Amino acid sequence: MRKPRFLINSFQTKVTLAFVFCLLFIVGLSNLLMYEYSLNTQFDSLRDKLMVIARNAAVAVDADVLAKVPLNRAGINSPEYKIISENLARIKTINPSLRYIYTMGKTAEPGIWQFIVDPDPVSGKSNLKGPTAFPGDKYDVRRFPQMQQAFYGPVVDKDFTVDEWGVFLSGYAPVYNKEGKAIAVLGVDMNAERVYALQKTVKLRAFSILGVGVMVSIILGLLISRSVVKPVGKLVLGTRKIASGDLDYKVDIKGKDEIAELAESFNNMASSLSESRQKLEDYFYRVVQAMVRSLEAKHAYTKGHSDRVSEFSGKIAREMGLPKKKIQLLMKAAQLHDIGKLGIQDDILNKSDMLSDNEWDLIHKHPVVGEEILKPVFLDEEMLSVIRSHHEHFDGSGYPDGLKGGQISVFAQIVSVADAFDAMTSSRAYKKNLTEEEAVLILKKNSGSQFNPKVVEAFIKALKA
Repeated sequence: MRKPRFLINSFQTKVTLAFVFCLLFIVGLSNLLMYEYSLNTQFDSLRDKLMVIARNAAVAVDADVLAKVPLNRAGINSPEYKIISENLARIKTINPSLRYIYTMGKTAEPGIWQFIVDPDPVSGKSNLKGPTAFPGDKYDVRRFPQMQQAFYGPVVDKDFTVDEWGVFLSGYAPVYNKEGKAIAVLGVDMNAERVYALQKTVKLRAFSILGVGVMVSIILGLLISRSVVKPVGKLVLGTRKIASGDLDYKVDIKGKDEIAELAESFNNMASSLSESRQKLEDYFYRVVQAMVRSLEAKHAYTKGHSDRVSEFSGKIAREMGLPKKKIQLLMKAAQLHDIGKLGIQDDILNKSDMLSDNEWDLIHKHPVVGEEILKPVFLDEEMLSVIRSHHEHFDGSGYPDGLKGGQISVFAQIVSVADAFDAMTSSRAYKKNLTEEEAVLILKKNSGSQFNPKVVEAFIKALKA
């Protein structure tokens, strides 16, 4: 029955939510970029305004009077200095957004200019302790490319200026004399600390949002990819297990989304295949079992041999403490241990005389023949080992592979003891049967050579019980 799946648990919903988060991030970043664009637009408008102020102020300055200002500290007391200073102060009053207004001229040294008139030191704001701008004071303008261009026309800094006076946006315009020659530059500085801080904040936020967005995208990507790759990897592993014949393997994927549902369907499919294979094996087992009993029915002395070997093997396995499922598998294998004798002629199986070497070779091949008969259907290695190795000896003297000790599966070693005991206690065409006591003595005698001592000990205990 298909389980109900809540909308929030749907894999499709998870992917959709991830895209929604990404979309929200993009929208947020877009708004921030638009805000920054708005700031930049305001900044450009501010630059245009500053250029107009600088140009108009430069026109209001009398170049002839400015040229007569003495370029030394005493120059602040000259009439010319006072005229220009009062004029500049008036312009500053008209434009309250200005922080500083001043005039500068070139010196003989490239890149080094000197102040001519700056009304701020006269007002006492600097108190001669900090930066000053008295007539003749030098100033290095090489770090301000726009300022150096001001002798050729009005210009405004492309970015904020951060210097010893603070954070400003500055505009410059040339002061022309009557001959149209630029003899000085008028500069106006607008206090831009608030705008500068705002821009820095916006940029910081933009980088922060971008960083957070990248991190969120990476985390979401990892989580989503993990939620997909991990269960898909389990499904791939399950497919390989099924392909290798392990139909009892189950894919463990918890959840209520489509992948978990697929895993459940996969497990149901594997269970169905396992049941189908089990039914096929049971059917084939019954067919082969019938063939074995048909083979035994031809010879009165072997009738029931496989059933007895199976029963003895089960008792030994229980005495040795093997799991119940292993015991059941062992008993089924013991039922078929002599299936390979179907490939041996009846006259050889019924021969009462000594067998020839060639005939012994045929007898020794029956374990291999039996394995070849069962291998296409029975994939269990322990079960097949019984068919092939039940005539191997503990000391390595058996056949067909000459295995010894731990190389022989415990299943084969158990069936070896059970087979030998039943053969010794059953009448054959070429010999009389032994009593149980005689057979046990022979088992003990060959314990450690032909038989595993532990298996012999377990069989004797089971026999007494």
